[in-house]
Formats: sequence, C-alpha cells, structure tokens
Amino acid sequence: MKKLLKRFLSSKTLADSSGFTLIEMLIVIALIGMVATLVGVNVIKRLDESRVNTTKIQMKQLMTVLDDFRRVCGFYPSTDQGLDALVHAPQGKECKGYDPEGFIKKIPKDAWDNDFTYTSDSNHFILKSLGQDKAEGGTGLAADISSEDLQ
Repeated sequence: MKKLLKRFLSSKTLADSSGFTLIEMLIVIALIGMVATLVGVNVIKRLDESRVNTTKIQMKQLMTVLDDFRRVCGFYPSTDQGLDALVHAPQGKECKGYDPEGFIKKIPKDAWDNDFTYTSDSNHFILKSLGQDKAEGGTGLAADISSEDLQ
C-alpha cells in the first residue's frame, strides 16, 4: 500500500501536466514581440535603403537619356525646358533630329513618388532627388541624391 500511495503521489496526473501557466505564456509572448520588433526594424531599414538605390538607378537611366538627347540635339534641355523635353519636342532652342515619339514615354518619379529637380545651362545639368524627407539637405537616408554624386 505504501508503494502504491508513493507511486500515486509522485506521478503526475493528466490534469496536472496539461497546458501552460500564465507566466510561461507571457514569456513566450514577450519573446515573440522582441523577435518581431527586431525583424520589423531590419525590414524597414532595408526598404529605405532599397528606395535610395532605386532612385539612384532611375537617375542613372535619366542621365543616359539626357546624354542621348545631347548627342542628337547638340545640347542638354535648358532648365526652362526641363525633363519634359525628353517626352515632347522642346520649345525655344530647336532640335532638328528630335524623334517625334520623344526619347522616353514618361518622366519617372523617385522612389518616394516625387518629381526629380532638373537644372541646366544646356552644357551641363544637375538632376536631383530631394530624398525621403522631400526637403533640401538632409542626412543619412533622408539626404538629397544628386547626379553630381553619381558620376
């Protein structure tokens, strides 16, 4: 009888061993929250970095199209003509070899859905994206991206 009682008291019953305690559940939820936070921060950082890289790629492509415009026309579009001269024949200074369909179909926007700024004296141009903060200047991922930095 002693053996049976000892065995009964030392063994766990089904009701005692099933489920988790509240503390165990809170620990698991806290760990899941910490992992989700770390992953989320890294994903957002990578997203911002990819937007900067995408904008740089778009700018390089626009720079190539602008160089092609200069090859055909003999000048870069002026600041007044802007990037629209790549889509429609420029007014003012005429380009005799201008393709009636333009050099590109549509002027792209940067990765933050903003227009690129363009300035030119017809011999040199500066193409710029104001970056994540959509304002002049900025640091880090919010810094302006300029064609002068890409060359």
